[in-house]
Amino acid sequence: MNAPDTIEALLKDGLPPAPPAAVAALAERARAEALVDVAVATEETPVGRLVLARTPQGLVRVAYEPLDAVEADLAARISPRVLEAPAALDEERRQLDDYFAGRRRAFELALDWQLAPGFRGAVLHAIARIPFGATASYRDVAGEAGNARAVRAAGTACARNPLVVVVPCHRVVRTDGGIGGYAGGLDAKRTLLALEGAA
Repeated sequence: MNAPDTIEALLKDGLPPAPPAAVAALAERARAEALVDVAVATEETPVGRLVLARTPQGLVRVAYEPLDAVEADLAARISPRVLEAPAALDEERRQLDDYFAGRRRAFELALDWQLAPGFRGAVLHAIARIPFGATASYRDVAGEAGNARAVRAAGTACARNPLVVVVPCHRVVRTDGGIGGYAGGLDAKRTLLALEGAA
């Protein structure tokens, strides 16, 4: 088999997976040489797999969506230089583990708010101030964000929260006391509220 045949066979059959140690070394070198604008990793949690993303400014995304969808969104909205680099998110992953194990009530992480502009960002900042174990209504957070009549906009901000769990939109409930919606599904919202003793 000559070289063109070998290349053709690899293109047809696919390359074998790279050794994990080599992938990790490549990710770390790319990060060290500032070739990565967004590092991503996944984390298994009691509410499902979360995708975490970090920029040099801080945690920019925590999502329930599939990894490839989150990577594509980050490449379109922030930078195409997105790389799976779990080591870059060790602290975020450790704090999430502590939270789900009941050892952490607040996150102490740098956050990159660039995916939450305008009123949506104001709503999410208000949500970030809701204490562990407490809830607030969509009307409450709309008021805290500067417009108590913008209840639907507050709901939309929760639905589009780029930092689920860390910016605790699960603590926002309907004004009538109903649980409201949640990006991760109602079972996940109930689990998070129960974990915090707010259910």
